[in-house]
Amino acid sequence: MFYEVMPTEVYRADGGALTYSYDPKSQNGQNLLPGHIVLIPVGRRQIPGIIMKRVPSVNFPTKPISRLIHPTPIPQHLLKSITWLSKYYLAPAPTVANLLLPASLISKKLLKQTIPDGELPLNNNVTSGISATTPSQDHLQSKNLRANSENEAYCSFSGISSDNGSWTKRRLAYNDRPSQACPETNNSLISLNSAQKHALRALQEAPGTTRLLRGITGSGKTNIYLKMASDALLEQKSTILLVPEIALTSQIVKIFTQTFGNRVVLIHSNQTLAERRKTWLRILEASEPLIIIGPRSALLSPVHNLGLIIIDEAHEGAYYQENTPRYSALRLASFMASSLKIPCIQGTATPNIVDFHLSKTHNSLIELTEKAKSTAITPQSTIVDLKDRANFLKNRYFSNQLLTAIEKNIQAKHQTLIFHNRRGSSPLTICEECGWQALCPTCYLPMTLHTDGFLLACHICGHEEKVPTSCPSCGHPGIIHKGFGTKLLESELTRLFPKAKIARFDGDNNKKSSLAELYNDVKTGKIDILIGTQTLARGLDLPLLATVGVVQADAGLSLPDFAAEERTFELLTQVIGRVGRGHLDRAEVVIQTYQPDHPVIQTAIQADFSNFAKYLLEKRRTGKLPPYTYLARLSITYKTEKTTLKYINQAFQTLSQNPKLAVSPPTPAFHERTASGFTWQLIIKSTSRETLRQALAPFSKYRIELDPPSLL
Repeated sequence: MFYEVMPTEVYRADGGALTYSYDPKSQNGQNLLPGHIVLIPVGRRQIPGIIMKRVPSVNFPTKPISRLIHPTPIPQHLLKSITWLSKYYLAPAPTVANLLLPASLISKKLLKQTIPDGELPLNNNVTSGISATTPSQDHLQSKNLRANSENEAYCSFSGISSDNGSWTKRRLAYNDRPSQACPETNNSLISLNSAQKHALRALQEAPGTTRLLRGITGSGKTNIYLKMASDALLEQKSTILLVPEIALTSQIVKIFTQTFGNRVVLIHSNQTLAERRKTWLRILEASEPLIIIGPRSALLSPVHNLGLIIIDEAHEGAYYQENTPRYSALRLASFMASSLKIPCIQGTATPNIVDFHLSKTHNSLIELTEKAKSTAITPQSTIVDLKDRANFLKNRYFSNQLLTAIEKNIQAKHQTLIFHNRRGSSPLTICEECGWQALCPTCYLPMTLHTDGFLLACHICGHEEKVPTSCPSCGHPGIIHKGFGTKLLESELTRLFPKAKIARFDGDNNKKSSLAELYNDVKTGKIDILIGTQTLARGLDLPLLATVGVVQADAGLSLPDFAAEERTFELLTQVIGRVGRGHLDRAEVVIQTYQPDHPVIQTAIQADFSNFAKYLLEKRRTGKLPPYTYLARLSITYKTEKTTLKYINQAFQTLSQNPKLAVSPPTPAFHERTASGFTWQLIIKSTSRETLRQALAPFSKYRIELDPPSLL
């Protein structure tokens, strides 16, 4: 017998599956199936591999498979995903296969062994002695999968529109029947109002397998997720719920755990290697349906009977993997849903503009525009012009209006949330005499002052150094710090409100002062003023929060990126949505900005996604940007700038000869210099994604990003 096996390590630049022999007679009659994880010899090393398929015969010498790692094969839709993701994103197939296995599945001692051919038997106890159940026949059968066309995979909303009738019919009467998913389900926690029932029915009837649920902040999207997951359990189907980051979405995790009990399986970055292996094996061997909750990587969980994929906060950039293999979890989820003919629900208040446009095109957009609580109110909004210094008579960072709101909240024992998407104390350290700047020696980017340790830190590579007492260039003692971050805001508020309990939440916090650790204190009002970055903008429901203050709302609009306006609108909408959720009889938002008339500021403060989408889509159409064209970035990095320029110019000459491509001139990357060297880039556009893919295939040794969400 012969099998094609996908190694989980890249063994050569164009490496794909390798063919190995296998004699069941010499291995106790154990048969191998597609999806089995095995140990294979590659050169002199032993590495894990995944059996892709059996081949009838070969006319070249082969090596034998060394061991079977685990008796239960991973599900067939994951094998299809390896092939699709590798082709769609020009990613090396072995790196894709490696995503499917936990790092701790096989002991390092075993991998270091040199195994003579035919001497070691297949071993079912390689995974640290954890026993496995034999998979049911249903788990081992391959499904008839339909390949997506170029536009179906890219747009993520076409799916299989002609073959989802059975899924719809099974669920049409669901709104009128009680949830009886499993004994552990707390059905009393699942209830829908009329708007949510209408949205659920629309989700069931929409064409395709991927649907976009645009629900305004506080509309109760989570209740719809609960109902759909409960329905899947009724049919003995598992659910995967993706969240941007479990630590920042603890509320939805808590709700699902309270509702579904021990059916919920969590995957997160704080798990040890042993815990991850145990979780992975539990999912692989499960005989009952589960609800798997986790970040992007949870999508590749080895669940055999998957019936539903939900992506919460689908606009978040965390769903795009920036390391090799680079891919969008939204696109992969859509492919998997289409392959399995199951629903994939993307939920968000502020959809990615490309997905919004394409969902409307494919009639797969469902909107939930009513607040879940009847007591919810529209916040009173105030826009403060930062250019008018009369608004800042008491403090240079906080307007008179914002300080008045904070004082009122402290007296009423209500909370204030101060949002500023920049960490540290000051982002610029310069010499007032000669203009010297404190730049990172690796990245050549300005370092940020952190006054608590009085250190300069690079937020790109992590380099730290002491603040100089005099200018290293001219020796002048006049070192000044400009700009501000969350640490400086915390210091100012502590000085202004010495009796208030103030807490800062950003990337500089240690675990003990993180939002997850202090959430109960925040929720119960033990903290008066919350200060933070986008950590505070996501999914929080704080009953005592009365005011949101945005210190500089237009800070991200000047970034040299086509997605800058979209990110700014998303952040503002999300953070504004923290108030007015029905807990208090008043809600206030104070927006400080240098551009009070900017369309992004105006539409965000009014929660007017419709007009924002019209504005942005027109700009994208004029600029020939997604969704009206396909986009790719080719980045080339070498130790010297001369070498980088040589190869980026060669790539430009080659690609610009293709009449179906629009290629930008070579430009330095936003982070031009890093520890790896100098990076230059090309931005390539085409009306055909396949044209882009074929044109970039010869440059696979460089960094290729197809459909990048950002150009920074």
